[in-house]
Amino acid sequence: MAENEFLLEYLPILVFLIIASGLSVVMIMASLIAGKQKPDKNKLAAYECGFDAFEDARGRFDVRFYLVAILFIIFDLEIAFLFPWAITLGDIGVYGFASMMIFLGVLTIGFIYEWNKGALDWE
Repeated sequence: MAENEFLLEYLPILVFLIIASGLSVVMIMASLIAGKQKPDKNKLAAYECGFDAFEDARGRFDVRFYLVAILFIIFDLEIAFLFPWAITLGDIGVYGFASMMIFLGVLTIGFIYEWNKGALDWE
């Protein structure tokens, strides 16, 4: 009897997974049916990376790709720290607020430095 009640607690999760899986399949099928499946030269061209995807993997490419990736990681980590900080701000008080402002200040100085050095300019 207790085992059945325990399993019933997981029923909403199972229902959620079934609905999510069903919606995923419906959306994929709808895009396959409704979308044009005729790739042309523009659709097969290199996209965002700046070089052809089907060439030698050891080829050289611009270091600016690394700079953009590093900047993305820095600001992604900033968000990863800001979310729990915002949730617990009422508990951590003024000390937690001040420490986060110092952290954001350092990140802002780094962002301004990168901007002045031209790392965000794409030629």
